[in-house]
Amino acid sequence: MITIEDFAKVELTIGKVLEAQRVEGSNKLIVMKVDTGEERQIVAGIGKAYIPEDLIGKNIVVVTNLQPAKLMGVESQGMLLAASDDEGNLSIITPEKGIKQGAKVK
Repeated sequence: MITIEDFAKVELTIGKVLEAQRVEGSNKLIVMKVDTGEERQIVAGIGKAYIPEDLIGKNIVVVTNLQPAKLMGVESQGMLLAASDDEGNLSIITPEKGIKQGAKVK
């Protein structure tokens, strides 16, 4: 269990996907340019469930205060939120209504 103070350390922000493409050599990784109030690059293992072109223009929830990491040599400056079930279905978490990029999730 974590405390509410621990959870409050996680910065969740709405971002709009500006560009998306597969990471060369991977059928799972997609690299996206995302506007979260500032432009950042996000790499996500969602390539089996999503086509990059279908992501462009979507609002997504991004963890914006993670330390950058490299996946297959490509830097990721955050993490998108998604849900998956025991059957392997995957769904990106998106806001129900339209909201500006940069909005904080509370």
